[in-house]
Amino acid sequence: MNMINRPQTIQIFLPDGSPTSIREAEITNRLVKAILFPRNKMQEVVKRELVHFTGVYFLFGITEDGAKPLVYIGEGEDCFKRIQSHNRLKDFWTHCVIVSTKTDEYTKTDVKFLEHYCLEKATEVSRYKLDNDTGSKKQSISESREHDLLDNFETAKILLATLGYPIFEEKRKAQTTKELFYCKGKDASAVGELTDDGFLVYKGGRSTIIEAQSIGTWVSRIRKQLLEDSILKEENGVYIFQCDHVFNSPSAAAATVLARAANGWTSWKDLSGKTLDELKRK
Repeated sequence: MNMINRPQTIQIFLPDGSPTSIREAEITNRLVKAILFPRNKMQEVVKRELVHFTGVYFLFGITEDGAKPLVYIGEGEDCFKRIQSHNRLKDFWTHCVIVSTKTDEYTKTDVKFLEHYCLEKATEVSRYKLDNDTGSKKQSISESREHDLLDNFETAKILLATLGYPIFEEKRKAQTTKELFYCKGKDASAVGELTDDGFLVYKGGRSTIIEAQSIGTWVSRIRKQLLEDSILKEENGVYIFQCDHVFNSPSAAAATVLARAANGWTSWKDLSGKTLDELKRK
């Protein structure tokens, strides 16, 4: 069983007593620690020792159209100094998370390696749009140090998700817990699963191009945005999902696939023909 799948206790400390303000998170027996703070708490968080350590930081916000969460990933020997610069120059972000070690053990090479790996994984998982202009160069480090840092990354991944930013969490469930559902129309056919985030439609799913009058403006907007983001692309008379995509609800997923108003709880069925509603709500 890997680290992500086993039960564990995460300690969250609230320095000013507010659950919506500054939060420090750690798995007590692990080296890595994270601190989250809203942008309007810059003057308060400067007093926290951890923000001045060498580490990797994440600036979180949303795209201008509000369609997707946005993140900038960086590194610094004194993270707070870098974030002060971003406070002057970057508008989009509302919250920051800094990941470092409890005893400030990282070197510049360590955090450059972690920054590169984080950018690579964030791109691969594609939950967040990246604000970074260019990718960082992978650092040359010893094999043993690389394994240590990858282990640290797994801790950081859990802490970020616990703090509300599942930037590195795989969209698909583990093979052992997966229940697949199918949605089919005249020229539409997609496979997906119900996840903690909503309903996930798998890469390769086929969506009808011509929209029915009953589709509803909100579904049309979703489809338009998916086309603009190149998540849907026209191929041989249908739209094809170019990557896995999470919808807020089964109905949003079904309506997007079928290009018409649809009840996702009855449109998505398993191989035996049982609906999502029968299996998950009865």
